Amino acid sequence: MSLIKTIDFPPLGDERGSLVALEAHKTVPFDVKRVYYIFGTKPGVSRGFHAHRALQQVSVCVTGKCRMVLDDGHKREEVWLDSPTKGLLIGDLVWREMHDFSPDCVLLVLASEFYDETDYIRSYDEFKRVVAS
Repeated sequence: MSLIKTIDFPPLGDERGSLVALEAHKTVPFDVKRVYYIFGTKPGVSRGFHAHRALQQVSVCVTGKCRMVLDDGHKREEVWLDSPTKGLLIGDLVWREMHDFSPDCVLLVLASEFYDETDYIRSYDEFKRVVAS
């Protein structure tokens, strides 16, 4: 089974331009409790390098692109996020890394839970131990 689960967001619009609506339990498969975005990432900088014990996320590059690496402790897969109409669904206990941000990248993240530092696994070795148990 693939770690890469993308969601296609249907663009709405007319001659004035386009719009994408993100709605809990419609286009996003969970209640959205937190929204944040990453921007202005310096060249050569990678982000992420963590997993969550109990958190789902949908990541969308609303502009620009970045390369996402996902790891469930058994296999690693990668995908480019490069469209505001494509989201990446990331479940709990999935290690995530973000690389190769374009200068104009804005990565929007929708999360199923409020911020909780205790939910983070920031060591890959610890992540492997948690997955194995």
